[in-house]
Amino acid sequence: MGSFRLQVEDNHKAIGVIDSGVGGLTVVHEISRRLPHESIVYFGDTARMPYGPRSYAEVRGFVFQMLEFLKHQEIKMVVVACNSATAAGLSYYQDAYDLPVLGVIEPGVRAALARSHNRRIGVIGTVGTISSGEYEKALRKKNGSLHIVSKACPLFVLLVENNLVETPEAGKVAHEYLDQLVAERIDALILGCTHYPLMSHLIQRVVGPHIQLIDSAKETAAEVEEILGCNDIVNPLSCNEPRYRFFVSGNPKPFEEVGSKLLQQEVKAYQVQL
Repeated sequence: MGSFRLQVEDNHKAIGVIDSGVGGLTVVHEISRRLPHESIVYFGDTARMPYGPRSYAEVRGFVFQMLEFLKHQEIKMVVVACNSATAAGLSYYQDAYDLPVLGVIEPGVRAALARSHNRRIGVIGTVGTISSGEYEKALRKKNGSLHIVSKACPLFVLLVENNLVETPEAGKVAHEYLDQLVAERIDALILGCTHYPLMSHLIQRVVGPHIQLIDSAKETAAEVEEILGCNDIVNPLSCNEPRYRFFVSGNPKPFEEVGSKLLQQEVKAYQVQL
């Protein structure tokens, strides 16, 4: 695998965002809101989602395939907008390429620690993310006395990807997953999957108003802004119209429907075989 090599004059290039499906569009939404002059290239591996049940080695292989594709798309940094992919090997991706590569776990951890008052924090995510223990390790590294409750919620991704969040069945599933966390008296809940903000209203309704939801997408976008500034690669051409390009490995139509609704603009996606 070759490396991207950044030059200062490359600051007009795009931010690359990769995910297993549509969930990473929550990160795109927050980046575009926070950094409206930046262009974004997105790759959703919709043909092989969900990543949660897959092995780390398999997920890393998928991520490297997407990164190799992005090498040809004029990228200045990459956001791994997938908790399972971040947990599977963020350091591997960072070591392989000469440009900033950001995951979604650390930003969420920092926000949860800042907002939890009783030091009882919940984490929900895919089977892969929760079984990795990456959130728990990152939290305990910063505060060893935390009470952490983790719960895998694999059906949430399928509810989002199949546009079923508003159904009565989704409410039943949410209660099955979340009632245990509420009983543990948590006051902050990390949405440890970028699909989950797409159903945050349902999650908030189930857990109640006293529990703060930590949206990793918002926290990640804030960190993207900081990284661009620190590396002097902010796009200076504020008069330029930002470009958004979307690629998927599966059928583009369902992605376009969810993406257009979330981003409130027409989304055209192109299918790419990896």
